[in-house]
Amino acid sequence: MDLWGVVIAVVAASLLIGFMLVSAVFSVWMERKVAGRIQDRLGPTRVGGKFGWLQTLADGIKLLVKEDLIPASADQMLFRVGPYIALAGSFVAFIALPFGNGMVGRDMNIAILFMLAVMSSEVFGIILIGYGSGSKWALFGGMREAAQMVSYEIPMALCILVPVIATGSMNLNQVALDQSGIWNWNLFHDPFTFASFWLYYTCALASCKRAPFDLAEAESELVAGFHTEYSGFRWLVIFMAEYGSMFAVSGIATLMFLGGWSIGIPFELTNIFGVGSTLGWYLGNAINVVVFIAKCWFLVFVMMWIRWTLPRLRIDQVMMVCWKYIVPMGCVLILGVSLWVLIVPDWLQRVVQLALFGVSVAGVVLFILTIVRLTRTEPGTAMVSMFRASETIGYHGAKPPVV
Repeated sequence: MDLWGVVIAVVAASLLIGFMLVSAVFSVWMERKVAGRIQDRLGPTRVGGKFGWLQTLADGIKLLVKEDLIPASADQMLFRVGPYIALAGSFVAFIALPFGNGMVGRDMNIAILFMLAVMSSEVFGIILIGYGSGSKWALFGGMREAAQMVSYEIPMALCILVPVIATGSMNLNQVALDQSGIWNWNLFHDPFTFASFWLYYTCALASCKRAPFDLAEAESELVAGFHTEYSGFRWLVIFMAEYGSMFAVSGIATLMFLGGWSIGIPFELTNIFGVGSTLGWYLGNAINVVVFIAKCWFLVFVMMWIRWTLPRLRIDQVMMVCWKYIVPMGCVLILGVSLWVLIVPDWLQRVVQLALFGVSVAGVVLFILTIVRLTRTEPGTAMVSMFRASETIGYHGAKPPVV
């Protein structure tokens, strides 16, 4: 590789790592605001204005100047290198993630397999973090997390194979281009891709250590889990890896199921604006990048919504759901989509595709109307059982005080 190629590679890597870190900063702020909203509190409101925009930056500066402690019983080398291996596994996946038409660090014909493979290497960092801490609680958390991540990588790959079979390509850029028009998204391609999206998203939650699958951080027995002994900058790196993985798996879901950077029209913006104009091509891709990032951040937001809504499962339940239910369901979906592509005539495929699209739109509208109705009603009137569990007047059936 010549010098110019090295410069281009360094610049591209710097842009990707910069975006990953900025995305993590925004995600931390968003998580705190989502948690505050769901728990009926404000969240960050002081640093950076009314909405606390700079709160995460202030916390990051605090972590940078915080004392970096290493337990006396820890393995010095493993303790130091573990967080960076986890971060590298999360970052390398961004190399093959296209943000727009051709806007990708490295265009690969097997991009989806590359992303799944490198993201799975994050588990090595988790194991080193737990083992190198010299604490049995950190080790237990690392082993739990390793078992969980390795287990859920299998159904994740099975779910991704469903849209791969439907589209006939593992090139993420090409898969996104084939989904121009919202009704052509792979989510609505057939019943098997529709089910595969929800199954994949469930596995992504477990793979990213998100609730209700965050068993490595069970407060009752493991405190913070595999990163219990960490503080300062290395603690920050561990969470940057987690939020980077959340965006990466959301990017895969967006590209494979939700049309990639498509805004829903049956035309590619770079082809519209870029006819005879290089500037127009860049303008179209700028819109593509914004749309793609917005879709990914929305999926990350849903992960946070789920985390602060659902209770944690037990570790045996987490593993049982994976091996006893999700893996067989993934195999059934692969068989189903294969038969669908081979046997079902094109006209029937199109009818089912439009029907799935219509039902989904109706479901989204109904969901939005329900949310609006709930926000406009007084507490206890829309969901009475939340405040009164029996016919007896009072909170959860408690008798009113005698005056």
